[in-house]
This record gives sequence, structure tokens and C-alpha cells, in this order.
Amino acid sequence: MEINNFLKTIIFILVFVFIVLAGLILVYNLKTFPTSQKACTQDAKLCSDGSYVGRTGPKCEFAPCPKEDLIKVESPRANERVSSPIFIKGQARGTWFFEASFPVKLYDSKNNLVSQHYSQAQREWMTEDFVPFESTLQFNVDKEQNGTLVLEKDNPSDLPEHAGELKIPVVLIPFLKTVKIY
Repeated sequence: MEINNFLKTIIFILVFVFIVLAGLILVYNLKTFPTSQKACTQDAKLCSDGSYVGRTGPKCEFAPCPKEDLIKVESPRANERVSSPIFIKGQARGTWFFEASFPVKLYDSKNNLVSQHYSQAQREWMTEDFVPFESTLQFNVDKEQNGTLVLEKDNPSDLPEHAGELKIPVVLIPFLKTVKIY
């Protein structure tokens, strides 16, 4: 009889320990896994290079655009219709410039170089902060077509690890001349 009571006590203690451990595991899992999931709206933000980013993270903020930490273009916007001259404006980190400028190139739909020039820093460029820049490109095309504006990081060393570029899709509009007939 004493053995039965002893076995009952041992079984009772083991069941009690098992229940306590299961409870601790359950409480731990409830604390480590969020009880409610938050879904972000499926908004999209158009980046200056023509790509899109969505909302992400616990605060549902837009993901950063590619190269946005290096260069931001205000004008022209991606897929904007542009005619000659194109006014280019934005901000780039000082490390994007060399001697206060960087190359800007315009390509037509067949990837032919249509125009090139330099964009100039509008204030002190010897910094790692963002510096405003401006440029104007003259071009001539015979028909409306897709094009690509390329803002290149100035790289006097020509080393690939120092290269960088931002490509912006645009629509090129031919320059129309007005002719007066008398």
C-alpha cells in the first residue's frame, strides 16, 4: 500500500512539474510573438529612377528608394515629358561631385547619346552632406520617344568601386520651331 501511495505522489509531482513547464513555455511564446499583426496599406511611392517602393516595417513607412541616400532628383520626375532644354535640379551627397560637378547624359530610345553636360553644385561641395545641384541640357530629336537621363557620379580615378549612376526614364519631345508666314 505504501508503494502505491509513493507512486501516486511521484506521478502527481511529475504531472504538476509538466503543467508548470507547459505554462511557462506558453507564457514565453506569448511574450515573444506579437498577439496582433499590423498590415500596411499597399501604397506605392514613385522613385526618381522610375522604380516603385511600398510600405514596410512596424510603422508602415515607405522603403527607401534606390540610391536615395546618395542623390535625389527633383526635376525632371520619372517618365516626365521633356523638351529642350531640360532643366535638371536636385541634391547629391558631396561625394557624388568632383571639382563641384558631375556628368549628366541623355540617351534616346535606341540608346544613342543625344546630349551631355555637367551638373554644377550650387554651394560648397566638399562635404558628405547633401548639396543642391542644377544643370541644363540642350537636345534635338525628330520624334517623340522614350529616353534615359543618366546622372553619373564623377569618378576621376575610373575605378569601378567608385562609380555610380542614377538612370531616370523620360519621354523626349521634339523641339517645335514656330514659323511666321506673312
